[in-house]
Amino acid sequence: MSERGEDWFTKLYAARYPDIVRYGMRRLPDADSAAELAQDVFVVVWRRRGEVPERALPWLYAVARHVVANRWRSRRGGPSLLTLAEADHVPARIVEPDAVAPVLDLHRALRRLPEFDQEILRLVGWEDLSVADAAVALGCTRSAAAVRLHRARRRLRSALTTPAPARGVRPASTHV
Repeated sequence: MSERGEDWFTKLYAARYPDIVRYGMRRLPDADSAAELAQDVFVVVWRRRGEVPERALPWLYAVARHVVANRWRSRRGGPSLLTLAEADHVPARIVEPDAVAPVLDLHRALRRLPEFDQEILRLVGWEDLSVADAAVALGCTRSAAAVRLHRARRRLRSALTTPAPARGVRPASTHV
């Protein structure tokens, strides 16, 4: 391992800060919260710089997940996370409704899944991680991540073909 001083940190920060902000933007209510999350993640990076692997992004996502979880626990009233219900608000610049409907259907189906399933799907789909990298971010083995992804995809397909429950009804959390 090379020296992990300010130059190393500055390069990692410049390369990965936008990824962590995007991660936060997909999970938190606003850009300020996402930027704050990224700052908190890089404080941890500096403190634990000897532990950061060469392929740092999955490890950074794991740190970001923990930071979000710690904030949620410390607030007790629940996180101010971005709900996928907000995906129902289509930007005005999108002109063709037929192009938007499948995206909204996907977001509605995704939000009906347990958070556990949503996170593996987000890491692989939104953050573009491999199954092995998602496993690092989730703190599990590659095999466990592959099984979780398979099951989450199966439940998502089912949610896409099943009518939505009455408003206000949430599915039970399933960790299988």
